[in-house]
Amino acid sequence: MAAEAVANKKPPADGQSSFMDKLLDAVERIGNKVPHPVLMFSYLIVGVILLSAILALLNVSVTEEIAVPVPVSATPDFYEDLAQYTLSGTSNQDIHFEIQEQTIPVKSLLSIDGIRFLFTSFVVNFQGFGALAVTLIAMMGAGAAEVAGLMAALIRKLVKVAPRSLIVYLIVLVGVLSSVASDAGYLILIPLGAAAFLAVGRHPVAGLAAGFGGVAAAFMANLVPTPTDAMLFEITNEAIGLVGGTSISITADYFFQAASAIMLTVVIGFVIVHVVEPRLGKYDPADAGEPEQAAAADEVDPELEARGLRRAGLAFLVVIGVVLLATLPPGAPLRDPETGAIIGQTPFMSSMLFIVMLCFFVPGVAYGSAIGKYNSANDVIAAVVKTFAGLGGLIFMLLMISQFIAYFNYSNIPSVIATALADWLGHAGIPAIPLLIGFILVIVVLDFIIPGTLAKWAIFAPIFVPLFIRLGVPAQTVFAAYRVGDSPVNTLTPLMVYFPVIVIFAQRYQKKSGVGSLVALMLPIAAVVLVAWLAMFILWFILGIPLGPGYPVRIG
Repeated sequence: MAAEAVANKKPPADGQSSFMDKLLDAVERIGNKVPHPVLMFSYLIVGVILLSAILALLNVSVTEEIAVPVPVSATPDFYEDLAQYTLSGTSNQDIHFEIQEQTIPVKSLLSIDGIRFLFTSFVVNFQGFGALAVTLIAMMGAGAAEVAGLMAALIRKLVKVAPRSLIVYLIVLVGVLSSVASDAGYLILIPLGAAAFLAVGRHPVAGLAAGFGGVAAAFMANLVPTPTDAMLFEITNEAIGLVGGTSISITADYFFQAASAIMLTVVIGFVIVHVVEPRLGKYDPADAGEPEQAAAADEVDPELEARGLRRAGLAFLVVIGVVLLATLPPGAPLRDPETGAIIGQTPFMSSMLFIVMLCFFVPGVAYGSAIGKYNSANDVIAAVVKTFAGLGGLIFMLLMISQFIAYFNYSNIPSVIATALADWLGHAGIPAIPLLIGFILVIVVLDFIIPGTLAKWAIFAPIFVPLFIRLGVPAQTVFAAYRVGDSPVNTLTPLMVYFPVIVIFAQRYQKKSGVGSLVALMLPIAAVVLVAWLAMFILWFILGIPLGPGYPVRIG
C-alpha cells in the first residue's frame, strides 16, 4: 500500500527524483509499515512492561538534585471571621530552598506492585486522560458548525477575500496563535486548513500540513503569553530560587517569543509552498477515504447564506460580549480572584477551550437555523451525535494511548533517560553557546519520547537554570532555548497524543495515508523550523538583543 501511494505521486518534470524526494519516499514506505495506531500502542505497552522488568532487574536508577522548601517554625492563628487559618512568623520572603538528592529507580511493571498498577489503574488512566475531554468538547462546537454548513461558508468567504497565495500563511499564523486555546487547534484548525486548500483547488493534505505545522511545530511561539507559559515560568522561578536569584515574569522572553511566531509563520508557509505541495502533486479526489470530503461543499443560495452569516456573526458577537462582561470589570468571575489578573494562570485562560467551543457552537446553531438546516433542538442534538459517532475509532485509540503513557510514566523510564542526558550535558564542561545548542538538541531528542512540555521542563529546569546562571546566562535565555527545542518534532513523534488523530484527518483525503505518510509530509517542516529557529536564537544571543522588557540575554 505504501509503495502504491508513493508510485501515485506526480513524477518530476525531468524524470529524475531528487535526493530529498528519495529520502522522503523511503521514510514514507518504512513508516507506513507501522501497524494501526491501536496495535502500535498495544505493542509499545508490552515493550514497556518487558523493558521495565529488565531494567529493574539490573537495578538501573539515577540520582538527581531537587529543590525543597526548608521547614520553618510557625504558629497557626485562627480567626472566627475567616474560613481558614494563617501562620504567624512567616511570609513568602521567609521561604528558602535547599537541594536534596532523590534517587529515581526504574520500577518493574511485572513486580507485585507493578501488576497491581496494571489492573487497578486501567479505568483511572482513561478517566484522567485530558485529551479525551478536549477532543469531545472541541468537536461538539466544530461538529455543530460543520453540519450546519457554517464551516464551508466561512471557507468560501475566506477564499473570496484572501489572495490565494496568502491563504497558507494565514492558516499557519492562526495555528501558531491557537496555543492560547490549549489543544483546540489540533481538532479544529487542522481539518479546516485542509478544507480551505481544497476549496481553492490546492492539495488538501498540504493545507493539513500548514495547520499541523503552525499548531505543533511552533507550539511554543506566540504573539501573546499562553497558559502553558504561566506554568512553565512558575517552574523556572522555583529553579532560580536554588541560586538565590530574582524571579522573572511571564514576559521575560516575550520579544523572542513574538518574533519567533512571525518568523516561523513565514518559514513554515515557505516550506509548504516550495517543498510540500510540489511533492504531493495534483490532488485526485478518487484518493479520498471519505468521498464527501473529496470535493468542496455545494454552495447554498447566496441570499440564504448571507442571512446565515449575518446571524452567525451576531451570535458570535453575543458570545464575545458575554465573555467580556465576565472578564473585564473589576472583580469579574474570569479574573484571578486574588490578583485580578486576566492573563496567566487565571480562570479566563483556563476557560479558553470552552470559550472557543461556544464561538463555534452558538454561531453554528444560528447559521443552521437561518438557512433551514436546524429547525429544532433535536436537529442540533442529532448533528452533535453524528459528530461523536464518527469518533469511535479515535476514542478506542485514545484508550490505548492513555494506558501506554500511564505505564511508561509509572516505570520511571522517561525520567531516568531525561535525567541521565541532563547530567551528562551538565557535566560536559563546555562554554555557554555550545552548551545552549547541546541543551536544545537534547530537548529535541527527548521530545520524541516525552512530548509533554511541562514534564520535560520540570526535569530540566532545576538542573540547567542554576548551571547556566553560574555561566552568566540568565534564566530567561535558558527558557528561550527550551522553546526552540520543545516544538519542532511535535509533528514527527507518534507518542504525541494527537498524532494518530492527524493521520485520521489525512485519510479523509488520501485513504492510503499512514504514520509514514504523515512523518514524510512533516519532516521537511520540522527540519527547517529547527534549523531556522536555532539560527535565530544563536544570532539573538550573539547580538545581545533583550529577550523581553527589562530582561537581557546575558548577565552583565
